Amino acid sequence: MRQRLHPLTPLLKGAKLVAFAAVAVSWQGLRDLGPLHWLAAMGAILVAAVLVSAVVWLVTGYEVVGRELRVHEGLISRRTRTIPLERVQAIDVVRPLLARVFGLAELRLEVIGANKTEAPLAYLTVAGAANLRSRLIGLSTGVPHAPAADTDVAGVFTVVNRRLLQAQLLTPQALAVPVGLAFVSWQASLDPTWTLIGAASTITAFLGVFQVPVRRVLDEWDFTIGTDAAALRVRQGLLNKRSQTVPPRRVQGLKVTWPLLWRSPGWARARIDVAGYAGNGEEQLRAGTLVPVAASAETLAVAAGILGTAVHGAVTAPPLDAGALPVAGPPRRARWLAPLAWSRIGLAVTDTVVAVREGVLTRELVAVPLVRVQSVRVTQGPLQRALDLATVHVDTAGRLHAVGRHRATADAYALADLVAARSRTARRAAAGPRVSLRKPDPH
Repeated sequence: MRQRLHPLTPLLKGAKLVAFAAVAVSWQGLRDLGPLHWLAAMGAILVAAVLVSAVVWLVTGYEVVGRELRVHEGLISRRTRTIPLERVQAIDVVRPLLARVFGLAELRLEVIGANKTEAPLAYLTVAGAANLRSRLIGLSTGVPHAPAADTDVAGVFTVVNRRLLQAQLLTPQALAVPVGLAFVSWQASLDPTWTLIGAASTITAFLGVFQVPVRRVLDEWDFTIGTDAAALRVRQGLLNKRSQTVPPRRVQGLKVTWPLLWRSPGWARARIDVAGYAGNGEEQLRAGTLVPVAASAETLAVAAGILGTAVHGAVTAPPLDAGALPVAGPPRRARWLAPLAWSRIGLAVTDTVVAVREGVLTRELVAVPLVRVQSVRVTQGPLQRALDLATVHVDTAGRLHAVGRHRATADAYALADLVAARSRTARRAAAGPRVSLRKPDPH
């Protein structure tokens, strides 16, 4: 049956348009118009925006038919978007700050092959969004999926907010701010004619750099990842609350990173790659966060559990220790092409995963389940040919790929054949009897 969005949707969308208009007018417009005329203009924009949004709300609806979500919209030209649920990669419930005031939320679907988020259903009640998400997940996975209460979600990791703040202060962007302030003070002492505008411009530029760690704190505050009977469950955000649900079979791989400035306190971060997430690179990184910051051992333990989930396609799967994989390095002649990094480069292949490590200043470990491998390539540049070296590329459907650089040529082709063969075996095993995603009954 066709359903409408929440009746307060026009008001919230109208308020967003007024906020954009207020930013566009800026302080210059406020000074030119005066406070009363400025408020009158904003009020007129709000009324017009609410009326337009109300008309759009009246002609917009959605319904679930079989294993499809259909979204109807359009006043003059009617349009129906049909989204096959088997192509859905992830379903998120997002609660922007303004929507939280009214107890509302958005439902966002990430679909294979889409250039942007499909069918952002804004706005629904929080309970309605959670129920619809659970229903869509059940239809997508083929497993009945009731809305999970907090007690139904097994906790895997929760970030320590104080550590998150400390970690973001130990970033190049954060360290650039005191450098900028020192530069402004030094410049002012040398040149008394240096204007306030010059100082403000310099400080603004450095604060623009500082927005990266600030945004990460806002996005990753209270970050929690857990599992229910059918999927990974992620909750995060300070101002905008985000609840993300990812079926295990959608995880294409993971990457653990040890930034240079985090090595002294022994911290690391990790992210998973979920194929099909639309949006810009920052949005995809936000959606793929696995561990914002934690002790290195804890990060590897969480990564091991999630990697086992991705390999077996079930949240009850045993963990796979990515840190204990038998990683083999390149031959010594690779020093000519990577004099600093050659000792850190390594690649390992097991029956279930292929893993690559590398990095000097920022160290990384990438692990890809063989069941997710899409293709295997061997490339060789002119300098590599002269040294009898080659690079093995293991590609997935997502953005994260395993790249084994500077292997001996014969070893590279042998590794490519091995990865391809084991990948076929893993896919045949995964295509067998369906793995149950239900938790085992302890009784």
